[in-house]
Amino acid sequence: MVEAAVRAGAAGGGTPRWLMPLLAVVLVALLGLLVLSGEWPALRSKVAFAPKGLLALPPADVRRVEIRSDGDSVVLLRREGAWAIEGLDGTMPAELRTHLETALRLATVSEPAREIQAGELSPASFAGFGLDPPATVAVIEAVDGTATSVNVGALNPANTSHYVRVSGRPAVYLMPRHVGEEWRVTFDMTRRLRGPAGADAASRGKSLLLPVSMAQVWALEIVFAGKLTRFERDAGGNWFRHLGQHNHAAGHVIHVADPEQARIIDAALRAFDAAAVETRIGAVDPSQLARYGLNLPSLIVLVFARDASAPLARLEFGASADSLDRYARLAPEGAVVTVAEFEMRRLTELLRAVGAGS
Repeated sequence: MVEAAVRAGAAGGGTPRWLMPLLAVVLVALLGLLVLSGEWPALRSKVAFAPKGLLALPPADVRRVEIRSDGDSVVLLRREGAWAIEGLDGTMPAELRTHLETALRLATVSEPAREIQAGELSPASFAGFGLDPPATVAVIEAVDGTATSVNVGALNPANTSHYVRVSGRPAVYLMPRHVGEEWRVTFDMTRRLRGPAGADAASRGKSLLLPVSMAQVWALEIVFAGKLTRFERDAGGNWFRHLGQHNHAAGHVIHVADPEQARIIDAALRAFDAAAVETRIGAVDPSQLARYGLNLPSLIVLVFARDASAPLARLEFGASADSLDRYARLAPEGAVVTVAEFEMRRLTELLRAVGAGS
């Protein structure tokens, strides 16, 4: 149409003066739409969303994002089309919204520079990639309630890419550095705007394996290979391995943790505190537990509050789901999930480190 008008003007002895400014306005408007949407307006309804990155979820279908890092977490919610920070009134600042939407878009369109397949990985590999535990975790929840965790690890030796793992996938991806940095910037900006998290901060949510924070735990028992090992905190809150059985009722027994052993225990339990669910299988009938190796768990963890005899939670690890994942559940009625194999391996290595391993 534009070309025909130009030809008509030329045939009439020149382009009308009003036509060129109109053409300029149309072209500027088209360019603006292209920059904002990334596609020509005429094609928007005709071209299907075709992700090439880590996620197959269109950014417009995301309703909730939780980002964890440095032992803290923030939650971002989409309400009636507008993003907000959980716990704060009003919509989020435009700059933060831009970083969040950029992080989501990069996760869907940025292709990995390399994919390290399961055959090249072992549970021990993840520590070398900075993924045990990860530096930053983004749990992205869709409108249908499904959630995917993107775990961002260390930089590669050239400092050009991050090692990244998507929950439930037996692979590690080498992603351009700016993909991981956008999640980190989004987390830092949100944490500053939200301010310090109080004691009544949002619950740990369903993405973490333990339902309670390790900060609430005063004693922890691990049952493995037919042996029970108990860890407790001393009066200063430092961890030690509890040896022997005796009565504390008289108040004469005072435990003081060995500093070196306390450091080893604390490091392992801090990392375990951030253990995440990989995939969610769901509730199963007790008759089906054998299918997941949960009728006779490989390892059991019980966590206790201070001076409590009943556990806050009982976590059971079952059979291997594959070479990199293992089935687990919160007993007795929790859903069956899969977790990274290195989460159970972390605990068995802790037992060996303190002389309690088989």
